[in-house]
Amino acid sequence: MKELMQKIIEFRDERGWGPYNEKDLAISISLEANELLENFQWRTSEEAVTESKQNIKEEMADVYIYLLQLADKMNIDLEEEAFKKMEKNAVKYPVNKEK
Repeated sequence: MKELMQKIIEFRDERGWGPYNEKDLAISISLEANELLENFQWRTSEEAVTESKQNIKEEMADVYIYLLQLADKMNIDLEEEAFKKMEKNAVKYPVNKEK
């Protein structure tokens, strides 16, 4: 994860994109997520994956890259926060063994 973050920050800084603020990064995450969603519009999941898998992968990567930049900007350890959120969700949504 550290190597990936280093490459993302290097790429960003080489292009002068470092000054983007949290709002801009959050907007970019949403826009890229919508581009991901476009791959599925008017298709079944199976059709979308078969016809657009490469684009789906690229849009997923865009979302991930912007999310990591936002986490970096806000000094948030996403891995730690994901574990905390899963613990919280486990309490909120306990396993129902009587399905």
